[in-house]
Amino acid sequence: MSSTTNSSPVEPVSLDELLLRQVAERPDALAIADAPNRAEFLAGDVSRWTWVQVNAAVDTMVGRLVAAGANPGSVVAVQLPNSVELAATLLACFRLGAVCVPFPVQHREHELQHGFSLTEPKVFVTAQRPDREDQLDIVDRAVDASGRAVTVLDILAPSGDLPLDPPTGPTQFDEVATICWTSGTTGTPKGVPRKVSMWLASGGFQVDRLGLGSDDRILCPFPLVNMAGIGGILIPWLMTGSTIHLHQPLNLPVFLQQVAVEQITYTVAPPAILNMLLLRKDEIDLSVFASLRKITSGAAPLDPWMVEGWAERDIEIVNVFGSNEGAALLSTADVMPDPATRAQCFPQPDPVIVETRLVDLATGEEITEVGIHGELRFRGSTVFEGYLESTGEEFDDQDFYRTGDVFEWVDYDSDPRLMRFVDRAKDIVVRGGMNISAAEVEALVVGTGLMSECAVIGIPDVELGERVGLVGVAAGEAAPSLDDVVSKLREVGIASYKLPEELQLVDVLPRNPVGKVVKADLRAGWQVEG
Repeated sequence: MSSTTNSSPVEPVSLDELLLRQVAERPDALAIADAPNRAEFLAGDVSRWTWVQVNAAVDTMVGRLVAAGANPGSVVAVQLPNSVELAATLLACFRLGAVCVPFPVQHREHELQHGFSLTEPKVFVTAQRPDREDQLDIVDRAVDASGRAVTVLDILAPSGDLPLDPPTGPTQFDEVATICWTSGTTGTPKGVPRKVSMWLASGGFQVDRLGLGSDDRILCPFPLVNMAGIGGILIPWLMTGSTIHLHQPLNLPVFLQQVAVEQITYTVAPPAILNMLLLRKDEIDLSVFASLRKITSGAAPLDPWMVEGWAERDIEIVNVFGSNEGAALLSTADVMPDPATRAQCFPQPDPVIVETRLVDLATGEEITEVGIHGELRFRGSTVFEGYLESTGEEFDDQDFYRTGDVFEWVDYDSDPRLMRFVDRAKDIVVRGGMNISAAEVEALVVGTGLMSECAVIGIPDVELGERVGLVGVAAGEAAPSLDDVVSKLREVGIASYKLPEELQLVDVLPRNPVGKVVKADLRAGWQVEG
């Protein structure tokens, strides 16, 4: 763990206090609403809660958690689709004083077992799902395999008798509120503990830079399980008293319906979706976006033509770079009015919130000249203090978090200074906004016995950004098919979004003089053959 203690400009309050402020100020205003197609991924009626109803649901959820064995200081895990119940579970943990560990809905036995071993939850909140009928069986198998005493709480089952006065101790400013998951580059997902202070700093950064307020109607297509969903939407919602309309990623017709019907003013969307909508403007009525003023997009470089195309429709595309660890860059029109520049560059953030530096990976020297590539590093109030299984290697000798992403200064003398994303140094595939560790999938593929060695790479895709490509050397004389590999991986129980989607077999993987696989050659070869 990094030992740095960062001062925060955000008023030191609990997250529960933010909720109670909104309940007092706007009790009967609409606070949160389910997606209209909820029945496709979670049973129960479509709910639209006012702030008073949110507060009552949180009280009930606290009682259910306590009845299941949780107390202040306990770890509570949750795996639910984007729904009012997921939001209520997070808020109930904040009120109870429990540490909430949200898992993406795609995670199966492989990821759940790993998460249980690291966090040791007391209660696991989930529900049977129409889109995964074996959900409860998956959880039971993961609990049994972990050897942990975990109470599985089916949120849609009858609650039974609840304690009349459950103990509470809202999570305080310097206490850990959540543990989210990031795709590690050396194997299994890493746990990222984040304190209340860090969430307040991240949320406040978003509110300030995006100009969010109580009149905003926010469409949330990103799951409330990580920085994009919690830091980008849930915490700003608590801070501003705006309205969240939830969406289960990603159903385009439903997304467009919600934008139009709910008169959405702000949302987030992957670059590939924004590209596709413009490319299909003759088929899709883009007038449904008339109420929108801003769309945040990131996880991959933005195309200047796309940012310009939406600007022509009076919609600002905000370029964002962030991570569960607390990296935070936003490129907005007030700082960068030129859409093409905004698509490619980020202003250096306010150092009161977060400090940045670029470092030459070969020499360790800080880069101050324009045009020289270096690793982007962060230090400040938004940044975490280390992974659950921290080795300290995630920070440099000045306690800056090493992002593993390569940037360059494009204008070092301006105020603010401008930087541009160059490449990912970390070996990940970003599929539909989900980060996939290449090393994790590679290890699992070799573990099937079908391949002696392999490499996972991202294949460009118009709608998803990237798909998962697998290049491998067969372990025996019989050449395995893609179906063979996928079938074996399903037996392991990994999340479906990590499964290879295309396969190329080769006699040998290209390597550099020190033996490292040259994935740039594999990507180039794939483009030629594909």
